[in-house]
Amino acid sequence: MTSSLVAENVNLKRGGQDIFHIEKLALHGGEVLALVGPNGAGKTSLLLTLALLQSPTSGNIAFNGVIAGNGNVLSLRRRMAVVFQDALLLDTTLLHNVTIPLRIRGVSKVEAAARAEKWLNRFGIAHLASRKARRLSGGEAQRASLARAFALEPEFLFLDEPLGALDYPTRKTLLGELGQILKDMHMTTLFVTHDFTEIPYLASRVAVLYEGRIVKYGTVREVFGEELLESKVWTPWESA
Repeated sequence: MTSSLVAENVNLKRGGQDIFHIEKLALHGGEVLALVGPNGAGKTSLLLTLALLQSPTSGNIAFNGVIAGNGNVLSLRRRMAVVFQDALLLDTTLLHNVTIPLRIRGVSKVEAAARAEKWLNRFGIAHLASRKARRLSGGEAQRASLARAFALEPEFLFLDEPLGALDYPTRKTLLGELGQILKDMHMTTLFVTHDFTEIPYLASRVAVLYEGRIVKYGTVREVFGEELLESKVWTPWESA
């Protein structure tokens, strides 16, 4: 059974200022929802809140109907994985970077090694398993970060511009691979990006965040029309 996420009346304030106010945002089980918007719209702040890495000022976030609260936040986090723009790898081998989170979550040593091998192979970096993280290229490091996240077999995956720091050839190759993996896994995923041309490769629906509010919400075609697929020069907040 696939997992769903629903946020209702979720508000975040800092220093008396509204960062975002979301009346309702839903991720259907197994779908990839792209969250886009201009710089400063609150995309990363919203992702961190939905991933329970920071608390909202008010509102409810529910996972399969269970509202996140003080007593269950840690258990809910263990059902998630987050990948950021920076790989955030530990100064140890690539293999160790993938197995450490699994061991922390109680996965046996044998099972952790098997999962690590599976996902390092899937992302094409199994031959680098014994290499220290500091000796990886940017693309290799981000592949390792993605392998680490998928090895956790999360119900909910949060991707915060995971390809944003990569050069164009590396980004294009990894984008196609990641898109296929997400289709194969049917994992409930929130994908934050500033580059809306990535969306058709990964997402089926889109939410546009503008000045802290969702101003457009629907399928890729409903939100962008044909402009995204044809001209690739239009930005959705121009008409927000």
